[in-house]
Amino acid sequence: MGKILIVEDDIDLATAIIDYMELEDIDTDYAADGQVGLNLIEQNDYDVVLLDINLPKIQGLVVCERIRAKGIETPVLMLTARDTLDDKLEGFSKGADDYLVKPFAMEELIARVKVLSKRKSGQATRLTVKDLTFDISSHEVYRGETLLKLSPIAAKILELLMRESPNAVSREKIIRYVWGDDIPDSNSLKVHIFNLRKQIDSEHEPHLVHTVPNFGFAIR
Repeated sequence: MGKILIVEDDIDLATAIIDYMELEDIDTDYAADGQVGLNLIEQNDYDVVLLDINLPKIQGLVVCERIRAKGIETPVLMLTARDTLDDKLEGFSKGADDYLVKPFAMEELIARVKVLSKRKSGQATRLTVKDLTFDISSHEVYRGETLLKLSPIAAKILELLMRESPNAVSREKIIRYVWGDDIPDSNSLKVHIFNLRKQIDSEHEPHLVHTVPNFGFAIR
């Protein structure tokens, strides 16, 4: 796997985690407070963020909430001494993907990091590529200052492409995601992509909707 970020103000714990990660050949960056952690998350691509709740400058839950609002889908594993159900539900509501209560075994931490590193989080509330913005909560899509009028199916296709961006998504995956087992006729996807491209790219530069020959489509 690539690199993880540890945001933890307990230097001894952070050092122990970093040392253990090195034994597993996992590269790490480190931040001792929420502000530095937020800056690093915004500037770098991490496979997983280990985020303490009680942090100086900006609390961990606030950091998590802010990165989700920006559309950052890096999986977040919250580290905390709080173990009540309400505490966990609050963390999940702010966009956390998993919870680990202190003290914890390093073997369990590594196992959870490896699982989370294999997927993007689905907790983002705003997806952004260049000047294209998809507000998940309001279902509004903007290209620059222009509100786009998308059909429900086109919006669902766009959400998938933006979540996977810059990677290409196969035609088969799009069809399964949008229509499930109710397979449409062969031209349906083509028509929706045509209309999506018209809405997003006809009056804007650069063009963001790309066809990947013999595979599928991408937003990049």
